Amino acid sequence: MSLQFHRVVEDMEIWSASSDGYSFVISFESLTGPGLHGSPGYIGSWRPLYQSRGAIKIIGSPFKTFAEAEDACNTMLNHLKSEN
Repeated sequence: MSLQFHRVVEDMEIWSASSDGYSFVISFESLTGPGLHGSPGYIGSWRPLYQSRGAIKIIGSPFKTFAEAEDACNTMLNHLKSEN
């Protein structure tokens, strides 16, 4: 089953989803303008849902499209589930 992302903040491009004890976030970053600043593109990150740990950036970020970031998050979720 795929992660179902929902927008977290109306004025910023930040989406969140959780499944199987993991939390995923996709954010859009740009060099200028409103929102988060960083390397241009969609950044995917994850962390265990019930632990006080920082987020881990998904390899390949930033992605050119939201769909690419979403696919990377789903791939990471499948990898994490297979390790348990």
